[in-house]
Amino acid sequence: MGSWELAQRWADALDGVVAPTLNRSQIEEMLAALCTGLIDAARGGEDPDIARRAARMLVAANYRDPSAVSRSVPVICADLVEIVADGPADPALPQIRDRAIKLAADFAAGFTAALRAAALAEQEATLAAVLAAAQEAENRRALSEARFEAVFDGALVGIGTVDMTGQVVNCNAIMAHMLGQTPETMPGRTVADILGPRNLNFAFEQLQLMVAGESESFRTETEHLHADGRVTAIDLSMSAVRNSDGGIEFLIGVAVDVTERKQLADRLWHDANHDALTGLPNRPHLFNRLAGAQPPIGVCYLDLDGFKEINDLWGHTVGDRVLEVVADRMRDAVRPDEALAARIGGDEFLVLVERCSGEAQLARLAETLLSALTEPLAVDGHMLAVGASIGTAFFERLPGAVDELVHAADAAMYRNKNDARRDPAR
Repeated sequence: MGSWELAQRWADALDGVVAPTLNRSQIEEMLAALCTGLIDAARGGEDPDIARRAARMLVAANYRDPSAVSRSVPVICADLVEIVADGPADPALPQIRDRAIKLAADFAAGFTAALRAAALAEQEATLAAVLAAAQEAENRRALSEARFEAVFDGALVGIGTVDMTGQVVNCNAIMAHMLGQTPETMPGRTVADILGPRNLNFAFEQLQLMVAGESESFRTETEHLHADGRVTAIDLSMSAVRNSDGGIEFLIGVAVDVTERKQLADRLWHDANHDALTGLPNRPHLFNRLAGAQPPIGVCYLDLDGFKEINDLWGHTVGDRVLEVVADRMRDAVRPDEALAARIGGDEFLVLVERCSGEAQLARLAETLLSALTEPLAVDGHMLAVGASIGTAFFERLPGAVDELVHAADAAMYRNKNDARRDPAR
């Protein structure tokens, strides 16, 4: 079992997502080539771009629906691991799973980037066509006005024109819908009046500069708040259209509704930076946060006592539920404005406190966590007791290597654990 079988499973998972530009045989051949690289990467190969390259090739083959990601991630995280690992007893299985998770995160990020690049390329092509048609309308009105109207009304993106007083001349139905208007209600009104005071943001400021003749064009991503509270994310480009004498005749804007893409990007970012089981921030997210943390810094390193015995006695399903309950209790015990709680692996957790006041604050936090975690847990009909060991570390300044924070707290935790073993009364 190898790259060809993995490619067939992947093709089965993607079946029905969209109408790709390739037939089934071509899809399997494309995926088989990608699967060879993914298998090598899961085994520890050194091709850091393989997952992102796979995402770009899928987008190029017209797999542009978000479900292409949700169907591909299980293939990478489960089927790929099954093929690479030498059975459930393979000692390399944890490393293979970690590599597969990283490959899935890279694939999701690559898919978002490729999707955005494809959308922007289409937007640029549309804008170029509109500008060319508008320019020709000035030079050869009789013939080109019909072409411009066809592009204007038939475009799959929002298009609108604004005169040099800031009033809307006209717009197509898609542009009007993005702004919560109709094509009939917009012409003759100022942009400020249409947007309303809540939406007079950076894009409006740039438009004012263009109306004043101080800017030729701009492009930005902005948000439009509707009266019902709904928010639309818009990728907006505006350019000046000049007459034969070089003067600005009017301004033309092209807008693309990128709300779904932005939501997908936000969701993929969250999934890549949070632990799938507990929902807490994961190790990479924590280390990114540590690298830019505001000193003084305090950390609490925590692991569970007796967790292995629970897994051995009751099984991993119950063990997973215990971790979920522990994560919930940590969320309740740690105020978001005070600290960040993260799962860094297995039954190990870390709490980061920025602008920490000192050891006393860490001691209080550790006591709160211990009190919350040592209460019996009701899991699937079982009353379970889980202990916890916590070590703390305080730094006036951020160390040169963020690992020092974790290692210091880890060492303190093991000292506490060993002291407790020598003195059970503690």
